Amino acid sequence: MGGTGEVAWDRETSPVATGDGEGEVPALDPFETVIGLEVHAQVLTSSKMFCGCPATYADSEPNTSTCPVCLGLPGAMPVMNARAVEQVLKTGLALGCDVPDANKQDRKSYFYPDLPKGYQVSQYDLPLCVGGQLRFDSGGEERRAGITRVHMEEDTGRLLHRTGEDGSDVSLVDLNRSGVPLMEIVGEPDLRSPREARDYLEALRQVLRYAGVSTGNMEEGAFRCDANVSVRRTGDPEYGQKVEIKNLNSFSAVARALAFEENRQRRALSAGAAIPQETRGWVEDRGITVSQRTKEHAHDYRYFPEPDLPPLRATAEMVERARAELPELPAVKRQRFVETMGLTPYLAGVLTAERSVADEFEVALRGDPAPARARAAANWIVNDLAGLAAARGLPSNELPLSGGQLAELLDLLDEGAISGRAAKDLLLNLAPAESPRAGAARLGLLTLDDDVMIRDAVMATMAAFPAAVQDFRGGKQAAIGRLIGETIMRTGGRASPDAVRESLVSLLTGGAETDGAAPTR
Repeated sequence: MGGTGEVAWDRETSPVATGDGEGEVPALDPFETVIGLEVHAQVLTSSKMFCGCPATYADSEPNTSTCPVCLGLPGAMPVMNARAVEQVLKTGLALGCDVPDANKQDRKSYFYPDLPKGYQVSQYDLPLCVGGQLRFDSGGEERRAGITRVHMEEDTGRLLHRTGEDGSDVSLVDLNRSGVPLMEIVGEPDLRSPREARDYLEALRQVLRYAGVSTGNMEEGAFRCDANVSVRRTGDPEYGQKVEIKNLNSFSAVARALAFEENRQRRALSAGAAIPQETRGWVEDRGITVSQRTKEHAHDYRYFPEPDLPPLRATAEMVERARAELPELPAVKRQRFVETMGLTPYLAGVLTAERSVADEFEVALRGDPAPARARAAANWIVNDLAGLAAARGLPSNELPLSGGQLAELLDLLDEGAISGRAAKDLLLNLAPAESPRAGAARLGLLTLDDDVMIRDAVMATMAAFPAAVQDFRGGKQAAIGRLIGETIMRTGGRASPDAVRESLVSLLTGGAETDGAAPTR
């Protein structure tokens, strides 16, 4: 085969670059990487796919949220969860899929300890939704990747690996997750780099969260990905041998595993070695993929129609009802924010990353999409509220102020009732659900409207900074900036810059009566 060093690299060691794996490993010509992703997302419903057991299980004791149906006991009969069907329909429509008139459930047979029935109810040749695409940004450019199908199925149980009291390895089975509604979103092999794969996944998760069909929480197992990757010679119309990677539990893991795997395959092909079709697992702490088993084919699963469930027909009424539930999706919302509100693509992207944040932003506009108001609201959210939320440990979809509170804060600023500095102080000290106007009054942050107090503060500043006074009077107009800033500080940020400037100009150009003298009252 040649290139023995390459084969040794293939087996155990990894010279892959450190970092998150997002394109930092250079492509080795003349090869091209081809990636397709299979995403499993748990569907947001209150009950499981084919029974009335609760679909939430995180806080339950192991094997307590179960019944004869999800345990696969003899004689137990499944009943389709109508809400799960609607949620999967919404997903397909959000991705631009077609909904065939007829679809059916199939049994996918394989034997594993977390699959109590010995088969999984899934869909094979007649899925619920087919043919769509996902728009996403990667490297500052819009990309589009095809969606082969979106089909519904049931989740499996979980294996928990532990160390026993005698030091031996023990695997425990928890079937609380068994039967939870699941959908598989199969992407076309349209991705060409680990970075594109990560960007695709983040965009897909965003769509699912906007549509309200899944939490998308990878850490809870509600959003899981298997990656198919192959390498071919550039310009070759035929795909290379496909390798599937499993155990990918974060966006970073997906990018790093793909970066490792594309380089493993490139080097193997350069050395004249063949790439076997197989399933490999990502080993996070070692940063490598390892062979798990030869890749199964469809016939290995012995698919056949589920005899206990009739074929399902998605009626036009069902489709339209699902379509009516869809919100404005993130790509469309971003485009609207840029085109109608004058926001930069960056600001629009940050604001639309989470649907709840985008919703609060629009509440803050009070129906006024004028660019000035929109930019002010966007800057407060991106530059101030997001930082405060992070400091307080809030999740990414939660802000420390509601849209209504932000709207009132913007109104106070527009009225001149509060200065920018005072607004920042207010932000730090505002009580939950407190009106910003009431909070500003409570904290003594409302703008001073007492001309005498402002004049006294100006005179004190002039007395403290005689050099700046002389510079201004000597023709250095910029010297007034320091005097304004110092005066505002003396008022605790309550004096408006315009009022301070007006008083300063009056005193600075009105004679030498204040030189070197502090005010008295």
